Amino acid sequence: MKSNHFDTRRGGEEHPLQLQARLAGQFAAALSESVRGLPHDITERLRFGREQALSKAREVRLAAQVVSSPVLINSAGTLVLGGPAPSWQRVLSVFPLLMLVAGMFLIDHWATREQVLAAADVDAVLLADDLPPAAYQDPGFIEFLRAPPP
Repeated sequence: MKSNHFDTRRGGEEHPLQLQARLAGQFAAALSESVRGLPHDITERLRFGREQALSKAREVRLAAQVVSSPVLINSAGTLVLGGPAPSWQRVLSVFPLLMLVAGMFLIDHWATREQVLAAADVDAVLLADDLPPAAYQDPGFIEFLRAPPP
C-alpha cells in the first residue's frame, strides 16, 4: 500500500516521543517504497550515505554520553556527582569540619576567659572597697553580688 501522506491522527493522548517515533517510521517506510524504483548506482550511493550518517550519529551520541553524564550510581545505589574524587579533594573536604571544631574551641575559650575576667573585676572592686562585716550578712548585698555586672 503506497501512501503520499503521513498519518498524524491520534487515537488518544500520545507522548511526543512516541509520536516522533511513529512519524519517523512512516517517513522511513515511505522513503523505502520510493527507493525501489531507482537505478542500482543511485541506491548504492544512498546506502553509502546512510552508513556514513549512521556512523557519524553514533560518534556524536557516544561523545554526548561521555560529556553529559556527570551523575553516576555507585554500588550502594546512591547518586554520585562527577565520579570518584581525587585524593587531594578528599583530604581538603575534611578542612571545613576541622575549622568548625577549631572555631567552637575558640568560642568556648573566649567565653570562659570573659567569665573569669568579669569575676576578677567584681573581686577587685570588693577587695579594694572598705566594707563592714555586717554588709556580708545583708541579703540585699548577697543578691547584689549574684547579679551580673552592668
